[in-house]
Amino acid sequence: MSREPERSLLPRRRRGWSLRLRVTLTATVAVALMFTLGGALLVAQHRRQLTENLDDTLRQRADELSTIVDSGPPPATLAGIREDDTLAQVVDADGEVLAASARVDRAAPIADPPIGAQRLRTTDDLAVDDDRFRLLSRRHDGAIGEVVIHVAGSLDEVDDASGALSASLQVAIPLAALLVAGLVWVIAGHTLRPVEAIRAAAAEISGSRLDRRVPEPADDDEIGRLARTMNAMLDRIEDSVLRQERFVSDASHELRSPLARMRSQLEVDIAHPGTADLAASMRTMLEETVALGRLIDDLLVLARSDAGDRSLERVPVDLDDIVGRQARRIREDGRVSVDISAVSGAQVEGDPGQLTRAVRNLADNASRHAASTVTFSVAEFDGMAEVAVTDDGPGIPPDARERVFDRFTRLDEARTAADGGTGLGLAIVRDIVERHGGAVSIDPDHHPGTRVVMRLPTTS
Repeated sequence: MSREPERSLLPRRRRGWSLRLRVTLTATVAVALMFTLGGALLVAQHRRQLTENLDDTLRQRADELSTIVDSGPPPATLAGIREDDTLAQVVDADGEVLAASARVDRAAPIADPPIGAQRLRTTDDLAVDDDRFRLLSRRHDGAIGEVVIHVAGSLDEVDDASGALSASLQVAIPLAALLVAGLVWVIAGHTLRPVEAIRAAAAEISGSRLDRRVPEPADDDEIGRLARTMNAMLDRIEDSVLRQERFVSDASHELRSPLARMRSQLEVDIAHPGTADLAASMRTMLEETVALGRLIDDLLVLARSDAGDRSLERVPVDLDDIVGRQARRIREDGRVSVDISAVSGAQVEGDPGQLTRAVRNLADNASRHAASTVTFSVAEFDGMAEVAVTDDGPGIPPDARERVFDRFTRLDEARTAADGGTGLGLAIVRDIVERHGGAVSIDPDHHPGTRVVMRLPTTS
């Protein structure tokens, strides 16, 4: 059966433009748009300024004509008017042109009278020309009665100046955009060079080369922090892999030892059936099987924790009840005496099964090493519940008080799992307590013997 449909469910990697190219294009387009918008605003402002200057000129000329009309009838031909750009007329109430500039001296009125006292507008439909003009029409009551003064100025110079500026910007803006593109390309390449170095170094890191690290830039910027974060992650991965390798190696050794002893016992019994003590062999097999089962249970607890299973049941748990049950179990074993006079009430919120396992591991560890007495205490103060298990054994050297919480740690190498210890008990205690938000440690001030203290936050 073809498996092609399953392949279609996998995400496909698209080959796209490089980040450097995308950054360059984005910056160039953004700058080009800004330059274009700024250029358009500049041209509009330039045109507006030129038009306002022209309007001021028209008002000034209209004021001059108003002064002439106030003095009496104006001359038929108005002097001082540039024939190619400016037009002027004085029209009486009957629509007769009384005076005009040379260009429109024989023409009809170039515009209708304004509705109000004055009107200033742009027009391209003057009776004498098809060009665009700014036209000022003003009513004025002079010595000869009411007249209408028309003054018009051509917008050709305004259009030419604005067009020249626009044409210049049409050349300058693309050139500026290309310059920006080049600068961004160079700067982006320089900025992303450390990222490429990090990528190349990361590509060379494999399961057999976890000691390698990515280069860290000296600058404390985003790329520098990224490199340091990656190296910290690689440190954690390397540490996790090394611990896993040690775990697998130690677990293999621990599992192989009881199997080897069982196989040796069976081979001796088979080789010498006449002298074999089957009852003793079966007792030995049972002890080894129990020890092996305990070891496997401990390995499964730690394996689930390493796999990220941090789930906890959260219910009120009375620690004094758990300690009382474990104390009775140790007392019933009969090897050591048990003192619970310092046990008082304390309640925490947590997983009763896991907390029971933690206290049981501490009790078993103390029972194995005690000379005669195991002492339990439970107290509550400053928002913390404290469980302490003390034995009167040989104690733990100061330099080994942290190491005993590592996996498969046995201070007495002569002791084996057959003696009751797997070297995982305290490691499991620490894992459980830390997942409950607490801490476990060896009391450095207690001697002789060993006092293991477990602290957990209370529910209050």
